[in-house]
Amino acid sequence: MMPTPTMSRALIQWVLAVVLLGCSGLAGVAAQSLPNFTELVKTNSPAVVNISTTQAMQTRQSGVPNIPGMPDFEELPEDHPFRDFMERFGNEGPSEPRQFDTRSLGSGFIISEDGYILTNNHVVEEASEIVVRLNDRRQLTAELVGADERTDLALLKVAANDLPTVEIGESSALEVGEWVLAIGSPFGFEYSVTAGIVSAKGRSLPTENYVPFLQTDVAINPGNSGGPLFNLEGEVIGVNSHIYSRSGGFQGISFAIPIELAIEVADQLRDGGEVSRAWLGVVIQDVTRDLAESFGMDRPEGALVAQVLPDSPAAAAGLEPGDVIIEFDDRAVPTSGALPPIVGRAPVGSTVDVVVMRDGERERIAVRLEQLPDDAAGTAQQTPAPSAGEFEALGMRLEPLTAERREALGLSADIEGVVVSNVTGGPAAEAGLSAGDLITRINRSSVASVEAFRDVVEQIDSGRSVPLLVQREDNQRFLALRIP
Repeated sequence: MMPTPTMSRALIQWVLAVVLLGCSGLAGVAAQSLPNFTELVKTNSPAVVNISTTQAMQTRQSGVPNIPGMPDFEELPEDHPFRDFMERFGNEGPSEPRQFDTRSLGSGFIISEDGYILTNNHVVEEASEIVVRLNDRRQLTAELVGADERTDLALLKVAANDLPTVEIGESSALEVGEWVLAIGSPFGFEYSVTAGIVSAKGRSLPTENYVPFLQTDVAINPGNSGGPLFNLEGEVIGVNSHIYSRSGGFQGISFAIPIELAIEVADQLRDGGEVSRAWLGVVIQDVTRDLAESFGMDRPEGALVAQVLPDSPAAAAGLEPGDVIIEFDDRAVPTSGALPPIVGRAPVGSTVDVVVMRDGERERIAVRLEQLPDDAAGTAQQTPAPSAGEFEALGMRLEPLTAERREALGLSADIEGVVVSNVTGGPAAEAGLSAGDLITRINRSSVASVEAFRDVVEQIDSGRSVPLLVQREDNQRFLALRIP
């Protein structure tokens, strides 16, 4: 039987109805799979606090406020537009310094019933007064128990008892992609809640070497700093600390300090007022693919030792520039950024095994760790002056490190090497060398003269990449030089 137009329309309507029912069912399933944060927020909000601080500041002699980041009025060029603006609309002529108060806002959370509160150091740094506002609208003056700049953590104490507290979780148990939630006071809007997922773990930031940050996409803004980051079980697994932003506001990337590290720091601050941290005494860098090849490694991994600081635990144990640390105290070191947090949390005075790749072979070295000093730069030792000679090949020109060049480059007497006076291209340019660089080692051999550099190069097979240890200004790093 042939279908009539009426039957065709009925069939189409039936199919559409089935499809729509299926879609609504899928939408219902998706909606049911999304987390509900309402109970988590109700339970934990009472233990989250708003922190306001007062800081004393002074105006400059010109009457211009001494605000961090603002240029010094007295040092501005005569034709600078800001100087012209202040001369027109600011105070005219010099004036006596005047003190005034500024206020800042942040967040924190209560970790003990007797009033200990954890927050960021930058929230309370240089504060003359710290006021904590509780969920029940009580306002209490807080005492700064201690702070640690290297982890950006601070511990406060208020005079109160039977306070609500958060439950501490384990950030190490988190998986990338898990839901997390933040409670804080962005821009002063108290008890604001934002949610997102864990984007990455173990992130290393340039200014915070001792913290393996949790990266999330939870919306964090000024005022959220120091607030808690929760998992779906309502446990704190991080302290919100930083955002990555070109505008100053949230742009989709935020960072939190793992709670295990935060609690360790808080315990030390409570017990002694300061944090004890272990020290290895090396300057490290990442291992690139070319460097891995030059060191005879199968793949890039570990932390490449670019410099061993004098009088350090690493120096005493026999670690050398060019060693690649792949394990520390039985823990894998996948990248250079993973090493400082592992070292920092190790017990001071303990002896640990450090596994390095040296000349393509694994070597285990015992290192006795010491307390991290305030100044870990060490002291310089006198070394013989290099001999004369020149080298012009591989797309660069090398010259000896004379006393005049040493003084011009600001190099200490313990440093020896050869100076890159010109780079014209070729392997030198591909390696990233620049005029003014000082080459101190090639292929694990020290370079005391241009002749020594030439001798090593002549013994290297064509087509190989070899590591160069290069000092540029105050930094040392390895570059991979391919011998044509």
